[in-house]
Amino acid sequence: MAAENKQISKAQAEKKIEVLSKELEHHNYLYYIKNNPEISDYDFDTLLNELKEIEAIYPELVKPDSPTQRVGGAVAEGFSSVPHRMPMMSIDNISTVEGAYDFDGRIKRLLETKGDIEYIAEPKFDGVSASLTYENGLLMQGATRGNGQVGEEVTANLKTINTIPLRLNGKDIPKLIEIRGEVLYPLEAFKALNRELSEEGEPVFANPRNAASGAIRQLDSAITAKRPLDFYAWGVGEVIGFEINFEWEIVEALRIWGFKVESHIMKCANIDEAVSYQKEIESARDSLPYEADGIVIKVNRKSYQRELGSTAKHPRWNIAYKFKPRQATTRINDITVQVGRIGLLTPVAELEPVKISGITIRRASLHTEDIIKNRDIRIGDTVLVQRAGDVIPEVVMPIIERRSGKEIEFMMPERCPSCDTSVEREGSYTYCPNLSCPAQLKGRIKHLASRKAFDIEGLGEKIVEQLMKEGLIKDLTDIFYLKKGDFIPLERFAEKSATNLEDEIDKSKKVYFERFINALSIRHVGERVAQILAENFSSIEELMSATEESLINIHTIGEEIAKSVFHFFELDSNRELVAKMLKAGIDIQHKERTEISDKFAGQSFVFTGSLQTLTRDKAQKLVQDHGGRSTSSVTKKTSYVVVGDDPGSKLEKARSLGVEVLTEEEFNKLVESD
Repeated sequence: MAAENKQISKAQAEKKIEVLSKELEHHNYLYYIKNNPEISDYDFDTLLNELKEIEAIYPELVKPDSPTQRVGGAVAEGFSSVPHRMPMMSIDNISTVEGAYDFDGRIKRLLETKGDIEYIAEPKFDGVSASLTYENGLLMQGATRGNGQVGEEVTANLKTINTIPLRLNGKDIPKLIEIRGEVLYPLEAFKALNRELSEEGEPVFANPRNAASGAIRQLDSAITAKRPLDFYAWGVGEVIGFEINFEWEIVEALRIWGFKVESHIMKCANIDEAVSYQKEIESARDSLPYEADGIVIKVNRKSYQRELGSTAKHPRWNIAYKFKPRQATTRINDITVQVGRIGLLTPVAELEPVKISGITIRRASLHTEDIIKNRDIRIGDTVLVQRAGDVIPEVVMPIIERRSGKEIEFMMPERCPSCDTSVEREGSYTYCPNLSCPAQLKGRIKHLASRKAFDIEGLGEKIVEQLMKEGLIKDLTDIFYLKKGDFIPLERFAEKSATNLEDEIDKSKKVYFERFINALSIRHVGERVAQILAENFSSIEELMSATEESLINIHTIGEEIAKSVFHFFELDSNRELVAKMLKAGIDIQHKERTEISDKFAGQSFVFTGSLQTLTRDKAQKLVQDHGGRSTSSVTKKTSYVVVGDDPGSKLEKARSLGVEVLTEEEFNKLVESD
C-alpha cells in the first residue's frame, strides 16, 4: 500500500483523502457513539495508516477536520458536557516487534540521544477511559473521555465504583489533580451478566467494553451501583501542587492515594525489556481478570515526554503494542447485500456459526466488492475469520487449499435489492440513486428524526416501518404533514401517544440550518460538513444555487463533497423535496456567523515546552482560526517558535536557524492584535 501511495498524483490523493476521511468518520461514529462497530480495529487502523501515508506525501492537503488531526469519537447526548483540563488523546499503535524498535528509534532521534530510554510498560485495558478530578483530595467530578476534548459528566455513576476513592489517602495530596484510568467490566462478571440476560430473553452485550459503557452512562446511578464495575488508574492529566519527574512516580503515588493499579506494570530499562514484557503479557492474557488487547509503552522521564510532545492526535512518548488477533475457520454460506441510508450497497458474509473468544459469529461485513475481489473471497469458501481486537468479526482470507471447485464468485447486483433501481458505481462503492428506495427511506427518516437533525422524539424505527407499511410515508417530507388522526387508527397508538407524536413533529419544524442540511442525507455530508455549509451560505436557496466551483472554494470542502452537494440540488426531485418541506412549515434558524481572520495566512508556528494559559491544542487552534499552520518541526520556513516552560532542543534549533522566538505572552498579544 505504501509503495502504491507514493505514486499517487495530487488529484488522486485529494479524492482518496475524501473517501478515506468519510469512511473513517463513519466508523468512528459507530465505534464511539453507537457502540456497534462494523469493522475490526485492525481494518480501521489500516485505513487510518493509509490516510496518514497520503497526507505525508501531500501535507498541503491535510484538512483541519481530517481523522488524522482529531481525536476520534463525539460526545453522546443525554449528559452535560465537561471540557477536559488537558486533552485525553488517543494512543498510536503498532502490532510488530519491528514497530516497537521503530518507535524506540524515533524517540532517540527526537531526543538526539543514542543511550537506552527507560520505559514503563503495562497491559492495555479494553474498557472505557474516564477522568476523575480531585480538589484538595476530594473527588469533585468524573467524566468519560468523550471526543478527547470534551467528555460526559458521570460523577454520580463513577462514585458507585468501589475501586474509585472518594477522597485520596496519604499526606502528600495535590491541590488539584486529574486522575485518568479505565472503567472495566470484569470477565467473570460479564459472562454471568450475559447468561442472566440470555435467560431473560434480553439482548446480550457483544463485549465487556460495551457493558461497561452502558453501565456508566445510566441515567439512574442506582442501576450503575448494581453493576460490578472495576477501575484501574493508569495516569494523570492536569496537576497543581505536586511535582512529578518520572512516570513511575505516578504509579507509586496512585497506589498510595488508594487506587487500584495493575500489578503487572513494569519498569523497563530499554526497548528490549518492553518487547519481552509484551510477549509475556500476551501469553498470560487468558488469565487476566479483564479484557486486554495489548500493552502500552511509555517513556518514563517526564522531561522527555514534554520534549517529545504530541501530534494533533497522539502523544509521541507512548505507543500501544497490540496482541495478535484471535482467529477461527468457518464457511461462507452466502453473501447478501445490505442497502444503507445513503444508498450504499454493502456485501455481508453469511457464515456458518463459529465461536471466537466465546462469541458466536454468524455474519461479517465484506465492505466493498473490490475487497472481495482483492481477497478472492467466494460463496462456499472455507475462510479464516478473526475478531481483531477481540471485538468485530472480519473475513481475513479464503483457504484456497480447501476449495472443491463448487465455490461461486460474488458479483455486486446491477439493480438495488430493495427497489430494483439500476445501481451506480463511485470508486470502490456502489450506490442506489433512488431516494425513495424503501431501504434508504427507512434509514433517511430515522436519520431525519435523530437528535443531530430534526430531533423528533418518539419516531423510532418500528414506528417508521409501521408508517411506511400503511403507506403514510412515501418520501422524507411526508412526516411533516402527518396529524394525530393519521396515528390513532394504527397499532401501538392511543389518543395520548398520537397527540405527543404530532406535538413532537410540530416542535421539530423550527430547526437550525446545519441540522436541516444534515437531515437531507446528502452523500458525503455529515454533521461537520453540514455545519461548514451552514456557516458559508445564508439560506437554503443560496446553497441550492451554489456551483461546484463555489463549493470547492470553501475551506475543507473538497471536490468529491462539492460534486455530491451540487448533484443533490441539481436534481429536480430533491429541489421539490426541499420546497415541500418548507411548505409544511419548516422554519430554518440561522446561527450568528463567526468571522475568522487571515492574519496568520502563510505563516507557520511551532510550540515547544509547557504553556501556562493555553493548552497546546487551543494554541494550535488559534493559529488555524487565523489562517496559519501549526507544525511539529522547526525549519528555515518556520515563522515563529512559541516557547513555554522547559522548551528543550527546538528552542536551540530555532536560534541556530534565526527563526523568531515568542514567549507565550507575546504569542497571546500577537493573536489579540489587529
